[in-house]
Amino acid sequence: PTYQAWVRLLWLLLVGVGPGSRAQQGTQPQSIKIEGDITLGGLFPVHSRGPAGVPCGEVKKEKGIHRLEAMMYALDQINSDPDLLPNITLGARILDTCSRDTYALEQSLTFVQALIQKDNSDVRCSNGEPPIIPKPERVVGVIGASGSSVSIMVANVLRLFAIPQISYASTAPELSDNSRYEFFSRVVPPDSYQAQAMLDIVKAMGWNYVSTLASEGNYGESGVDAFQQISREAGGLCIAQSIKIPREPKPGEFDKIIKRLMETSNARGVIIFANEDDIKRVLQAAKKSNLTGHFLFVGSDSWGAKISPIQDQEDVAEGAVTILPKRASIDGFDQYFTSRSLENNRRNIWFAEFWEDDFKCKLTRPGIKYELGRRKCTGDERISRDSQYEQEGKVQFVIDAVYAMAHALHSMHTDLCPGSMGVCDKMDPVEGRMLLQYIHGVNFNGSAGTGVMFNENGDAPGRYDIFQYQMSNISNPGYRNIGQWTNHLRLNLEEMQWSGGDRKIPESVCSFPCESGERKKMVKGVPCCWHCELCDGYQYLLDEFTCDMCPYDMRPLKNRTGCRPTPIIKLEWSSPWAIIPVFLAILGILATTGVIATFIRFNDTPIVRASGRELSYVLLTGIFLIYLITFLMIAEPSVAVCAFRRLFLGLGMCISYSAMLTKTNRIYRIFEQGKKSVTPPKFISPTSQLIITFILISVQLLGVFIWFGVMPPHTIIDYEEQKPPNPEFARGVLKCDMSDLSLILCLSYSLVLMITCTVYAIKSRGVPETFNEAKPIGFTMYTTCIVWLAFVPIFFGTAQSTEKMFIQTTTLTVSMSLSATVSLGMLYIPKVYVIIFHPEQNVQKRKRSFKAVVQAATVSTRLSQKSSDKQNGESKIEPDRSQ
Repeated sequence: PTYQAWVRLLWLLLVGVGPGSRAQQGTQPQSIKIEGDITLGGLFPVHSRGPAGVPCGEVKKEKGIHRLEAMMYALDQINSDPDLLPNITLGARILDTCSRDTYALEQSLTFVQALIQKDNSDVRCSNGEPPIIPKPERVVGVIGASGSSVSIMVANVLRLFAIPQISYASTAPELSDNSRYEFFSRVVPPDSYQAQAMLDIVKAMGWNYVSTLASEGNYGESGVDAFQQISREAGGLCIAQSIKIPREPKPGEFDKIIKRLMETSNARGVIIFANEDDIKRVLQAAKKSNLTGHFLFVGSDSWGAKISPIQDQEDVAEGAVTILPKRASIDGFDQYFTSRSLENNRRNIWFAEFWEDDFKCKLTRPGIKYELGRRKCTGDERISRDSQYEQEGKVQFVIDAVYAMAHALHSMHTDLCPGSMGVCDKMDPVEGRMLLQYIHGVNFNGSAGTGVMFNENGDAPGRYDIFQYQMSNISNPGYRNIGQWTNHLRLNLEEMQWSGGDRKIPESVCSFPCESGERKKMVKGVPCCWHCELCDGYQYLLDEFTCDMCPYDMRPLKNRTGCRPTPIIKLEWSSPWAIIPVFLAILGILATTGVIATFIRFNDTPIVRASGRELSYVLLTGIFLIYLITFLMIAEPSVAVCAFRRLFLGLGMCISYSAMLTKTNRIYRIFEQGKKSVTPPKFISPTSQLIITFILISVQLLGVFIWFGVMPPHTIIDYEEQKPPNPEFARGVLKCDMSDLSLILCLSYSLVLMITCTVYAIKSRGVPETFNEAKPIGFTMYTTCIVWLAFVPIFFGTAQSTEKMFIQTTTLTVSMSLSATVSLGMLYIPKVYVIIFHPEQNVQKRKRSFKAVVQAATVSTRLSQKSSDKQNGESKIEPDRSQ
């Protein structure tokens, strides 16, 4: 801008602009001249920006005429005030900027004409005397401009000539740069305050995804830049799109802008820093696209509480939240302005044009053709009576700007011209840099009763009123004050109202909040956008971005906001998995008890004695313990229960198979020895048999006690066994510290005894049943092997099942009960049957020597080999087992 200013000045000097040069060319800019001792400049957007090639457009009633009249009203008030600048009259030179910065720059050159030194040494009158050149008008300070882009352009020129400038409407943050715009001050706060207020409004409404819209130029672009910078620093808000409205928009440009905004349709909130012409065309384009009610505008002070931007677009603008520096309606100005007429306001050269536009009539003016179809103005019309009137929002600030300049001049006059009745020599001319210091030092109550002061950058403090345009449920549609901002926001959300009278604040968010138990997966580069992902499996929501696994002994809550303890279960007595094994065990215990009782009752009978009483009682004890282990396996695990499980799990089978192995081994040795010699083999007496049996049992006991020493029994809670994909079904299983491997090792010795016993049973299969128990034992072992062969795939095949413990416990106990039942049924039930139901068969047979027994058995074996279909051994010869 400084470079442009120098170019303009160079052009000015080249063409020799003087007080009358432009008048001679017929291009003197239209301006209002008010005579006075001290002249102030004024810059106002009396007309809107014209189309391409035309500098000025239609008259602006509010931003132009109202503000211009406010300056003249303030001058009248100051000049009639005996206490402020007494005996000094303030004059003015007021120019039209036509809302265009380049045009305003050309106009403002009028203010610096008096400061340009011209060389008139070669100019002489006809009589040879030097000419008398009237002293040019000198402007000591400028009130304006309105738009920030205009103020920046003008400030670059005024700075070169040290002319202070006070704006009533320019809010661009750039103008706070004291190093570049040191002669610029303003009675309105900068957009950095406004941007902060607008950000606070957006956050108060819960929005986090908005678009920005700015008119090209310093005001719009710097306002949006300030908003974006503050939002970045504050965090929590994302800009979906940042769109710039061209200074000279092409046809269809605003339709394209609306189309672009709809590319991010979730960003319903639109932060708009634009002039009122652009605002109006944006609303028109939105209405044309049938998007009434979709966009939620948050407008800057350029929108404020003005009617003109929303005229005929009220339905689109409904719900718009706008901001305006805190203001009050100045009653004195209303009285002044409504009393203006064509007769008493001839000093305003644009008033006739305003009159025509305000009353929709036509004045007869020289050179202007009368427009057909439009009524002729009578001159008797009155503002507010015959037309709609509402004081423009910046009127207060125009008055305060003029008063600030007057108070600075008053303080300067008091210091430099004490006791002087008018402008003294020290103030002729007024030194601009000194006046600037006095401007920065003013502090007075303005026209609205609020303090007027400036900080070191020439900025006024931030005080804003917040409005919302409402149509429904109020008698007069219009702007309603819903809050204020003075360094912090006070917003009455309950007074807000949206399209159709809805009281609920619409949403302008990129992504909606995640449901309970869902984490946010952020979209790269857009911190306000995310996808929601459910924390699955055993995860819970650690924070809004992270799912974490619950501890091993816990499962997530149903809403996955935390973890809860996993329920602990055990095999209950009432479970079907327990009822069947317990039933079988009870039957087995009863049967075993019955057999033992029968054997004790008939202890000395031949059948009992022939069956080997001592080993039979040992074997029956083992069978009883096998049935008993079922209750230990189903009982609630504890240290004692776990210890007894280890002890008795393999002990019952070990006792049973040790006894049966000793029996089959004895028979096998007897008949093998008989083939070679008549001498009986060693260790076939009952005592020897018991010793052999207990030696075999002691191996099992030794292994169990070593196990106790190495790893004392204890309970554990297994959380992995019942951990299905759905955590609602997860359970911790209370059980003893016996793995599948340790369980098999515990039974392995018994299985070895069982296999060995089976081998001996196979070897003894040729011995006739007349002489021994080898065949019943053999059948017992065959059946038992089949049971345990079926057990292995069932036990290990269910290792991955969620009900592993129940299935395996049931399989193990049933298998043990079946093996015990097989032993009991094949070895003892027939004997009990004979003892009870056929006592006549339970008699002593003739005793034979060992030699006779062996010979008879040998003969019987040979005969059976020759004729398998002929039954041998007619004589029932029992060896004397009591030897």
